[in-house]
Amino acid sequence: MNLGELVATGNTANLYEWNNKIVKIFKENLPPTESFYEAKKQEYAYSCGLNVPEIFEVRKVNGLQAIIMEFIEGETLGHLLLKNLNDADRYINVLVKVQKRIHEVKVESDEIERMDEKISRKIESAPSLNKSQKSMLLNKLNSLKYEPRLCHGDLHPFNLIMNEEVVSIIDWVDATAGDIRADVCRTYLLIAQHSLDLAELYLQLYCCNINISKSEIRQWMPIIAGARLAEIVSSEDTQRLMDIVNQFCNGCSTDDVL
Repeated sequence: MNLGELVATGNTANLYEWNNKIVKIFKENLPPTESFYEAKKQEYAYSCGLNVPEIFEVRKVNGLQAIIMEFIEGETLGHLLLKNLNDADRYINVLVKVQKRIHEVKVESDEIERMDEKISRKIESAPSLNKSQKSMLLNKLNSLKYEPRLCHGDLHPFNLIMNEEVVSIIDWVDATAGDIRADVCRTYLLIAQHSLDLAELYLQLYCCNINISKSEIRQWMPIIAGARLAEIVSSEDTQRLMDIVNQFCNGCSTDDVL
């Protein structure tokens, strides 16, 4: 296949526009089931009536795993936000409303991966955490109870595409059945690595819109930070994450780590 224009590049895959479709080509170092794993989650989100690109095919392209999916016209919310920071409230509100819609989906336990299982694996594999820190984080994780809802797992403004008033949600590989408060915490951390002011604005708007307290979000902060340490992301400040984990492990209240 002669791939068209490179649309975007990420840690795990490159996206190309081809015949008015998007071809997501996965990198060679990933498990051989990665494309099917991600496609299944995206198809589930699509089946829930969310604005998600339709998947047409999962196959090998030029010897590499690939997903061929619907091409969505528009610009990412992240790019629009950066160009119009004076309208930050408007764009962050769009993010909050989309996330609220995702979180309205109740998930049966066997329909999609459980959040606690995914987070546990990440904490266990985080190379910068010692045995004691892992144990404390896992104990905290196991103490938290929640009703399983659909969580995107990596929702930030660059994973939303706007076309006039229609917003489409992309990149579903980290989706789980989990606690919406953890999903909010993850989004907060992702935004905060670039702008603490925008992260605080997001948290304020979400909590007001959904009637959840910041304290409920804060209890997830060391867990999400610890799990994030298992990911290899060049833009992330790992010391920031370690500081959050260390504060928790040293006995600080979770109210003090956000």
